[in-house]
Amino acid sequence: MSRAMAFSAPGPPEAMRLVEVAPRAPGAGEVQVRVMAAGVQPADCAARAGRSALTPADGVVGNEFAGVVERVGAGVAAHAPGDPVIGFTTMGAYAELVTVPADQLAAKPAGMPWTEAAALSASGQTAHTALGELGVALGDTVLVHAAAGGVGSMAVQIARSRGAVVIGTARRANHAYLRSLGAIPVEYGDGLVARVRALAPEGVDAALDAVGGGAVAASLALVEDRSRIGTIVDFGAAARRGVRAIRTQRSAERLRELIAMWSWDELRVHVSRTYPLHRAPEAHREVEAGHVRGKVVLTMPALDGRRREVRPVEMAA
Repeated sequence: MSRAMAFSAPGPPEAMRLVEVAPRAPGAGEVQVRVMAAGVQPADCAARAGRSALTPADGVVGNEFAGVVERVGAGVAAHAPGDPVIGFTTMGAYAELVTVPADQLAAKPAGMPWTEAAALSASGQTAHTALGELGVALGDTVLVHAAAGGVGSMAVQIARSRGAVVIGTARRANHAYLRSLGAIPVEYGDGLVARVRALAPEGVDAALDAVGGGAVAASLALVEDRSRIGTIVDFGAAARRGVRAIRTQRSAERLRELIAMWSWDELRVHVSRTYPLHRAPEAHREVEAGHVRGKVVLTMPALDGRRREVRPVEMAA
């Protein structure tokens, strides 16, 4: 059996309970991983609350993780039991054991902490996808909204690695953090457009919205080419205003590129706080409150070295 945080019906964070589930054995081309840590994403919170089409039938959310290969299915040659890996899945990562296709895993560097490894995949791949769609390259000036968050932090660093100048919006308390990533910080809120124009008198070439609200409108006032404005959250505004609605395109190849950037010291993974698995409701409350710098991560019993009482939950049919 595998312990997991699950809910029987969508609801508030407290709907999640520690339960025992039967892990699925790996089939052909699949790998079972003993999870050491799992990243917490806004998408997880939306699924738990019933605001997402991705709400899982078994009530176990989570879409990024890091751990050790437990078993492999037929035909898997790239991974073997005992291998440390970083992976992604469509829900199910808040569990001790997770089974995924082998092509959703990449090798974890020996020196990468488990918590950082768990927080790399989702935000990193979303940011990487977005900057590719926006064509960010050497010489560009890029505006990143919510630059201190999970996706924003990654987008700043990836854009900088491509030779772009990055202006990042954040509350003042995160400005020093953004400078440490190589961005020029700017406070969001009323007057944002004027403040950005003062920082970039020659104009802004591209903009990425990772927060919603008025970010798309501000970007339209600053970027001439609408095809170089993208949002990962406000798809309604994208449809109305003719800008890009960007959905992450995940792959092991993209994940390996991000891992290589980490190995070359071109990419930092900032984990603001960790919670043990059974405290997932607290982690969700923190993420839903907003203003998280970088990522929040859940650590598993295998990493924590302690066990918790399991409270049975009757799962929805």
